[in-house]
Amino acid sequence: MIQKNNRFWITMALFLSTFVGAISITIVSTSLPSIVGDIHGVSLMNWVFSIFLLTSVITTPIYGKLSDQFGRKKIFLTGLLIFLMGSFFSGISNNMEILIFWRAIQGIGSAAIMPMTYTIISDIYPFNNKSKLIGINGAIWGISLTIAPLLGGVVVDTFNWRWIFFINIPIIILSICIILLFFKEKNFGTKQKIDYLGIIYLSLFLFSIMYVIQLMDSIPNTMNSIYYLIIISLISLVLFIRNEYRTINPLIPMSLFNNKTFIIQNIIILLMSGFVFGLEIYLPMWIQGIMGLSASFSGLAITPISIFWIVGSFFSGWLLSKSSASYVTIIGSIFTIISAVCLILLSINSSIIYFFVISSLCGIGFGLTITNSTVTSQNIVEQDKIGVATSFNSLSRILGQTFIISILEIVMNRQIKIGTLHSNYEITSTKINEFINYKNHLELSKHLLNSLKNILYNSLHEVFVVCLIIVTLVVIINLFDKKIDK
Repeated sequence: MIQKNNRFWITMALFLSTFVGAISITIVSTSLPSIVGDIHGVSLMNWVFSIFLLTSVITTPIYGKLSDQFGRKKIFLTGLLIFLMGSFFSGISNNMEILIFWRAIQGIGSAAIMPMTYTIISDIYPFNNKSKLIGINGAIWGISLTIAPLLGGVVVDTFNWRWIFFINIPIIILSICIILLFFKEKNFGTKQKIDYLGIIYLSLFLFSIMYVIQLMDSIPNTMNSIYYLIIISLISLVLFIRNEYRTINPLIPMSLFNNKTFIIQNIIILLMSGFVFGLEIYLPMWIQGIMGLSASFSGLAITPISIFWIVGSFFSGWLLSKSSASYVTIIGSIFTIISAVCLILLSINSSIIYFFVISSLCGIGFGLTITNSTVTSQNIVEQDKIGVATSFNSLSRILGQTFIISILEIVMNRQIKIGTLHSNYEITSTKINEFINYKNHLELSKHLLNSLKNILYNSLHEVFVVCLIIVTLVVIINLFDKKIDK
């Protein structure tokens, strides 16, 4: 059993790792213009962001299986060291191709952070405290994703773009030192043959799926590529499942999917994680574009999501100790449905107070639902499968964020295109981009400004309708869950 003092320091190391792992996903968004200006490669710049997600998604389930086999400490430290190396060499890259390569390495290291932090928390804390800590860790992840673009801008303005990678280094080194000093793990598992064929098939499947998601916004120009990738993904998925049934030590045991609750909870976390990400992207766009308020106000308006996420996670643990996972999800879904309905009822002149209310309701809903899904996924599997179950949960989360954001982006772009075609003004995508930045509002005529506001309002309204559909799906899917033992 981990001593209480050691538990505190281990938890701090996990939280620090979660912070840098999360900011590394989106911190590059505000830094790309500076990166392109310095090392060029504008045609490749989107890959600086995309390659991180691709490699992270591919390696997430692999870490979970390896941690069940070799221990959490070894695998977590390995991931941190890979992340450290990727961060350092990304910072010293002198052309876009090299930067993309090291961002891929950074993504491989980052893939260990989310599942390992949740798994280690599950290992070192008793059930009644587990959900609280998982909720706090989830809130840190959400806060970090939100503030990362702003932090990236501040770092670039103060130093240069290379420091968005270098700032990770001291934090990761500190986390590694704490884990080495305070995390005393007992001998773990037995050495078994690694499922290399499963790793290859799963990597090919996830790469194909993630690449399809990246290409979705370019339909119809990329339809041929999408067809081929879908065929590759289906073949690799069939081969992966066939291999997992046949191998002695499968990467992802197919027995996990015999449990209806496990499947349902992971579908729920996929959908809800996409909703979270969508909210954190499109609410600030409304506040800055339609309301004309600063980035600071938009950040402030979504802060209650993270604060009330922690509140929801506390209640999630208490409710789980007294009822079933499906019941907790129902309560969480009620909060998110109310908030989603409020989103589509927003008028173009709505006060910012409404956004604080919506963010607070969403935070409670997310805290209840997502924390419940993570804890339940861990509790309903055998001890030797906790790592792989948690990693699959993290994989569902990342896939949900990426896939649903792509869908929302397609809806947004389609609606903007319809709006510009029906406008009395000749409005280009450049005008839309300028308008979304509140600082440019004074440079636009009143009539043009109102026309742009209406286009953005209608587009965001459609996005929020899709968000309501997503939350409604969560409720419907949850109805198929059976009650599990407390």
